Amino acid sequence: MEQITDNFLSNKRFLLKLTIKILLIIISIQLLFSCTVEKKDSNISQKKYNVKIDLPEINSNKKLVAITGYNAYSYFIYRGEPMGYEYELLSRLAKHLDLELEIKVAHSIDDMFDMLYKGEGDLIAYNLTVTKERQKSIVFAQHHTTTKQVLVQRKPENWRKMKLHEIDKKLIHSPIDLIGEKINVIQGSSYVGRLKNLSEEIGDDLNITEAPDSVTSENLIAQVANGEIDYSVNDENIAKLLQFQYPILDISMAISLPQRIAWGVRKKSPLLLEEINNWLSKMKKKTEYYVIYKKYFESRHSFRRRINSEYFSLTGGSISVYDDLIKEYSNSLYWDWRLLASLIYQESQFHPDKTSWAGARGLMQLMPATAKQFGVINITNVHQNVDAGVKYLGWLNKYWENEITDSTERIKFVMASYNIGYGHIEDARKLAQKYGANHYVWKDNVELYLLKKSDPKFYNDPVVRNGYARGTETVKYVSEIFERYEHYQQFIE
Repeated sequence: MEQITDNFLSNKRFLLKLTIKILLIIISIQLLFSCTVEKKDSNISQKKYNVKIDLPEINSNKKLVAITGYNAYSYFIYRGEPMGYEYELLSRLAKHLDLELEIKVAHSIDDMFDMLYKGEGDLIAYNLTVTKERQKSIVFAQHHTTTKQVLVQRKPENWRKMKLHEIDKKLIHSPIDLIGEKINVIQGSSYVGRLKNLSEEIGDDLNITEAPDSVTSENLIAQVANGEIDYSVNDENIAKLLQFQYPILDISMAISLPQRIAWGVRKKSPLLLEEINNWLSKMKKKTEYYVIYKKYFESRHSFRRRINSEYFSLTGGSISVYDDLIKEYSNSLYWDWRLLASLIYQESQFHPDKTSWAGARGLMQLMPATAKQFGVINITNVHQNVDAGVKYLGWLNKYWENEITDSTERIKFVMASYNIGYGHIEDARKLAQKYGANHYVWKDNVELYLLKKSDPKFYNDPVVRNGYARGTETVKYVSEIFERYEHYQQFIE
């Protein structure tokens, strides 16, 4: 009986050990598999999306789609106007390519890469540092500037009352002094890789804390300035810009050699890359190129004025001082108020005292006869001017209502009529119908025949009643209002 019990216990121990071994093998396999999946996931976008969009496809779409970030230097709205370093350069690139420009805003660098892989954009136009790791995923264009990474730290609270050498003693000047200190940087940024390399170089661990990509580098700089965190890392050109806003910051300690900043495209877009590089080579020879850079990265006065303005989309969220008035009057049109705001910007840039060469006046640039028709007593009075302008738009909407049933299309005909007169638009529609184009659609149809009304062959055509018209201004007028409206939609509620 004892022998049987011993054997039973021995077998039980054996089975238990065997079970544990099997479980350990299963866990090891699962861990190995999860590591493999994780490794694949980091590269999944490149392999999953086999997107082939190059310059011929972009030209066919007649649109260049650029991915960028929304911040105080790349892309923003200020006093109703889209602005930014990347935006201004992209606008010139699109014009060079004879394409419309569409801007798509990404909320993190990872999102930028993902959008590019999916074909949601044609290039990443952002303050991207060229790294070997990133070159595995995208191809960088010719770099447009260089910078270096710097430590962002805070001066002592009473630094204004201290001498320079006293302030200097309180600051970190060597990477060795960062050992054990918490350094906050954005997850997936080039700063993480640089700090890891720095850790190897100094032979000790740095306490690198990666903030989620929902946080921006600018947020971290602000947190350093406000005393919420002690250290961060950023590119010197960006850090200098933010130092204008937060003088308490010190950015004197470089943690890298100079690095290239460039835009990026998919590896399967060699023709687009070649065209961008050719354009950049020519742009760099122009004074305009360097004026744009200084405007956004070196002009302290301009930066402070924007940052402190309620009409800066990052901080204020207003388009103009007339937002409430525009919202009130847009209701009668059933328009999004931002669309009406874009039209008013196009007319007067929100200057109520503006007078055109033809005699149009006020925010909505009313001609005296039109103003009188809609009951205006004082054409420069903001309320009377906007009231009459909106009533005229409403009248034009009714004029086109039975002919152009699609509401979005009708708005384009209304705007064009507001700019050049409905008679010329009627002529353009008749020409479009005569020559086989769609006279119910504005873009690439009626607008083309409005442009042709400067040609004797067309303005002398029997179907034309109103003669010669210079349609280029009107076509541009409608296009720019809608383009600006798209910008407003991204940033203004």
